[in-house]
Amino acid sequence: MWLTYSRAIMAPVILVVLMWNFALAGWTAAILFMLAAITDWLDGHYARKYKIESNMGKFMDPIADKILVLGAIVMLLAMGRVDPIMVFLFLARDIFIGGIRSVAAANHIVIAAKPFGKWKTALQMAAIPLLLIYDPLFGLPIADIGYYALWVSVVLSLVSGAEYTIGYYKNRLS
Repeated sequence: MWLTYSRAIMAPVILVVLMWNFALAGWTAAILFMLAAITDWLDGHYARKYKIESNMGKFMDPIADKILVLGAIVMLLAMGRVDPIMVFLFLARDIFIGGIRSVAAANHIVIAAKPFGKWKTALQMAAIPLLLIYDPLFGLPIADIGYYALWVSVVLSLVSGAEYTIGYYKNRLS
């Protein structure tokens, strides 16, 4: 759980770094973001390896991811690097799924992460640092790569949202 909480705690640190707007703020924020993203993988790895998966972990892991990702995406919006529609779709989907997860929890239904949701998160974790760095790297237009990868993650986000919704109704009717 400490790894999960560390992701949520890292989000405001990244925001402050970006707000300071010093010469290497983008690089610093990208490195901090990548370190936090690695904790997502480590968290799941250790939980499975030592068989210490819990309902609390299943519930808090996606929340920590959302705090980290949405914090960075809101800053990227303020920096003009992502579209408002993209941010709206992420927020709307996450609020909607948060509601479904709350109702599911009240009905003692735990909906674990699905493959599309995991791919969405992985793509976001890869795309966001590219948008934080922004400047071409070794001649590669990493900002463009990050931007389009984030749009792909929007599509995956909507698909995974549909999966969660269907999963809730299937479990509820069982």
